[in-house]
Amino acid sequence: MRRVAALALSVTLGSLPQVASAAACDWPAWDSYKKAMMSPDGRIIDRSSAQMITTSEGQSYGLFFALVGNDPNSFAKILAWTRNNLAGGDLDMHLPAWQWGRSKAGNWQILDSNNASDADLWIAYSLLEAGRLWQWPAYVAQGQNMLWRSAAQSLRKLPGLGLMLLPGDAGFDSAQGWRLNPSYMPPQLLARFAQISPVWAELASNQQRLLLEGSPKGFAPDWLLWKTDGGWATDTKEGSAGDYDAIRVYLWVGMLAQDAANRQALQQHFAPMVKLTRTLGYPPESVDALTGTYTGTGPVGFSGALLPLLASADSPALAVQQARVQQEPPAADAYYNQSLLLFGQGWDQQRYRFDKDGRLSPAWANTCKN
Repeated sequence: MRRVAALALSVTLGSLPQVASAAACDWPAWDSYKKAMMSPDGRIIDRSSAQMITTSEGQSYGLFFALVGNDPNSFAKILAWTRNNLAGGDLDMHLPAWQWGRSKAGNWQILDSNNASDADLWIAYSLLEAGRLWQWPAYVAQGQNMLWRSAAQSLRKLPGLGLMLLPGDAGFDSAQGWRLNPSYMPPQLLARFAQISPVWAELASNQQRLLLEGSPKGFAPDWLLWKTDGGWATDTKEGSAGDYDAIRVYLWVGMLAQDAANRQALQQHFAPMVKLTRTLGYPPESVDALTGTYTGTGPVGFSGALLPLLASADSPALAVQQARVQQEPPAADAYYNQSLLLFGQGWDQQRYRFDKDGRLSPAWANTCKN
């Protein structure tokens, strides 16, 4: 099956599934994102870094945005670059390396070969949904293969917690316990994968426990430690602050379908961030998950990321953050801020939704498809 999928994925762009592309269905924000950050051959570039890095995270987001934007050509280019440069030419045999860029010696190469499990999940998800929505079976096969390779390399059974996906294959376990990142497992993706195997439903249940128990004040930390003898502890490296990773927890929770099984509990739990954003008039840059103390003004990408949660809570803060996004746009090549904006604004503009089982429902599927 892997060889069949690889052969199918090696076809030219001209034989991709034909999808209508009416002007009314264009996504200008995605077009701007591509122009600023995507190379002609499909590399998403973080130009804010001296090494001009590309991460598997960036490639995974690019795939998702290309799918939401009904852009199969860009999808194929991003996938091919990821396979050829981060996975040794074979995503069936290798999970993509986390980071690629210019080395100190001036060579363009992999800089960090460890995988990043959040990117692995987003790539697998985008392949599965692209295959379903564009009726392209090779993508489905590739997504399933990648999903199981991610499970084989990064899934662990932790004492007292059960199945959990580590942030990467290596470097996240120690004598003290296991380092976990709450933002790495969006509930929507786990719900979609649970349609394939109950393993992912078990992981989804444990992830909900992580989100609820690991954020005692309703503010998510960037990192947590699950101790070897059971129970949560402050991460030994990063402490209890929640900022540039944690902002994605509110984003994923805000985008849950209205009839998703875990929506009410999660959105009520993280309501303190909604309240604090309304009080301040902006999202804070960092909030301590244990004390609730906050510092700084979050960049405008944080406002974009919070739009779904503010809308779901019917908060008056929504209009304020919508205005901020319009009035204070980030630099065109600010990779992370722009990515948060595409997720949050795209959802706010109803360009896509997730259903209760995690399936993607892009607006174009009803209005732009042949």
